[in-house]
Amino acid sequence: MTVLLMLATFLTFAVVDYLLNRKKALQLAPEPRVPELAYVDGFLVPENVRFHPGHTWAMSERRQLMRVGMDEFAAALAGKIEKIELPKPGTWIRQGQKMIAVTRGGERTELVSPVEGEVTAVNETALADPKLLRSDPYGNGWLLTVSVPDEENTIRNLLPLAMVRAWMRDAVSRLYALQPQLVGAVAADGGRPVEDLLAAAPQASWTAVTRQFFLTE
Repeated sequence: MTVLLMLATFLTFAVVDYLLNRKKALQLAPEPRVPELAYVDGFLVPENVRFHPGHTWAMSERRQLMRVGMDEFAAALAGKIEKIELPKPGTWIRQGQKMIAVTRGGERTELVSPVEGEVTAVNETALADPKLLRSDPYGNGWLLTVSVPDEENTIRNLLPLAMVRAWMRDAVSRLYALQPQLVGAVAADGGRPVEDLLAAAPQASWTAVTRQFFLTE
């Protein structure tokens, strides 16, 4: 009986100690961090995505699966897109390879893949409604999901997080220098850019300007 009483007492203390430590751990655990929305010269650059210098982005969905799309700067330059062309599921795409084509007014321009791997799905909703690329480029306007076997090296070849803001500022500055009349359309004071940037520069070649920034010249 004494042995049983000792065992029961020990078990009680063990359970109480576990519950107290678990409660303390829960109290000390940080709350999940919600990604903040950051703007650079009016353009949205969420902190939970990684950017390719050609203005496409990638975001980890889970291990070795990434969602990709075109960033807001690219969407604003492309403007009122009429058609999107994407590789089919099962296609292997290489990082830096042309993989997205968009058409406007009978002209066609391309963007490169930010990742390397096998396409697992395409966003049929965006294909049917290209306006989503401009209205919600990091959400409903995503384009592909890709199985990325070498995720570590893929991410290493994208822009370092510490360089994103300077990179976007440089892109806006280069656009100003190329098309000075767009200064009012791209709001460097923190305002939002107009929906269709190059509509404010009708003399500019849409194809030439977009390909220059998308690195597909």
